[in-house]
Amino acid sequence: MTDPRPLRILAGDIGGTKTRLALFSVRGTALESLAEERFASRDHDSLAAIIRIFRERHKTEPPHAACFGIAGPVDGGRAAATNLPWRIDAAELARRFRIPRVDLLNDLEANAWGIPALSPADIHELHPGAPGAAGNAAVIAAGTGLGEAGMYWDGDRLHPFATEGGHTGFAPATELEIELLRFLQRDYDHVSWERVVSGPGLVAIHRFLTSRSGQPPAAAVARAMEQGDPAAAISAAADDDPVCGQALELFVHLYGVEAGNLALKQMALGGLYLGGGIAPKILPRLQRGPFLDAFFAKGRMRPLLERMPVRVILNDRTALYGPALYAATRSG
Repeated sequence: MTDPRPLRILAGDIGGTKTRLALFSVRGTALESLAEERFASRDHDSLAAIIRIFRERHKTEPPHAACFGIAGPVDGGRAAATNLPWRIDAAELARRFRIPRVDLLNDLEANAWGIPALSPADIHELHPGAPGAAGNAAVIAAGTGLGEAGMYWDGDRLHPFATEGGHTGFAPATELEIELLRFLQRDYDHVSWERVVSGPGLVAIHRFLTSRSGQPPAAAVARAMEQGDPAAAISAAADDDPVCGQALELFVHLYGVEAGNLALKQMALGGLYLGGGIAPKILPRLQRGPFLDAFFAKGRMRPLLERMPVRVILNDRTALYGPALYAATRSG
């Protein structure tokens, strides 16, 4: 029996900061990149504009199908990006670019679809869980926002599905966290987990702790935050600047709390995955006790959570692999 023909799939990872497009040749779960490019999302007025540029620069054969992971809810083949002024319609993209099939996925659902394409080197295990762990799984990813997705186990394989769990209400559990909530309520009617567990969330925590200290941020930290990525500047200064260190420590703790919340809600005996751009960059912090302590700290449910593997996705192309595998599955 011959292998099925490879499919050309146009895949995209659409985020509030950057948009990545790639054309893959897909056979099973094996992907070969034929062309790939990254774009600053806010430099363009639509996804269609980016696709047009990509197609003009990479004059390959037309794709058999396309799929795009989008940071925002997807309903009926349409999506409004959460952190971009874009409205995306799969049917319209299919007509405009003459692609036989176009699908849209929530970005975390897309990440979940990409996990089968990863190698062991693409994943770091924070906690092994119970031997032979199997069952539902979940993905949580802090980046520009906070994404969450589930994976339902049918006894044979996992089926990813989207959620918007990152937008549920932040639940403080200590006096300091209650102060943080009240601080953020000055700016937001609804303080979600995304407001504290994300790149902007780390900046908000730092702003809160700076205000609480009554002192301005250190000049070097303030300069680095102004000149580059503020969250990255805080993280880079965490070992030397006390407020940055406290901010990152609180961020890691809250990340662990919400990861545990998601794992319980999904009964993720098959594992909890940390995706997104932040986790690999702060891996040494995640390997220390506070993250897992917060993850496990669910009272009577602690033994259940200890049975769940906890893994960090190191390969940032997972969000591209997922749409490619999804589209190939639907088009094969």
